Amino acid sequence: MIYKIRIILDTPEDIFRDLEIEDQSTLEDFHNSITQAFGFLGNEVASFYTCDEEWNQDEEIPLFDTSENGSNVRLMNEILLEDILTEKTPRLIYVYDFLNMWTFFVELADVVEKEDGRPYPNILFSFGELPDSPPEKKFESEPSFDFDEPLENYDDMDFDENWN
Repeated sequence: MIYKIRIILDTPEDIFRDLEIEDQSTLEDFHNSITQAFGFLGNEVASFYTCDEEWNQDEEIPLFDTSENGSNVRLMNEILLEDILTEKTPRLIYVYDFLNMWTFFVELADVVEKEDGRPYPNILFSFGELPDSPPEKKFESEPSFDFDEPLENYDDMDFDENWN
């Protein structure tokens, strides 16, 4: 089967790509397709996240295991697309380059039969240009401390100066 998937950059402007990819492809194959479709080099750390209907993020599925002592985390190269993206769970979040946090919403649009002679993955539609830098993230709560103001009184900071 072939998955038709829309990948939308998290930005106020409409920037998205529609891809066709085989359901037997791994998430790593899908990651490579996304990076190519958006013009990234593909040399940065990335992760997929399972999520619910409201895009609330759940399990992380990274490209590499970055834990210090090895863990039981599932990696992109171990998971088939059909095992994680289904008609019952049609959404994923994809984050590319954790220093810049390029964030994408991934949604399964359709499942169709494979067409003979057509190469997969295949870009069906491309809309919008990728900006030079990632969209700025606006977090729900702002810090209560202004990091730009100079510190004038350390006594109010509840700091034990003889800690060692």
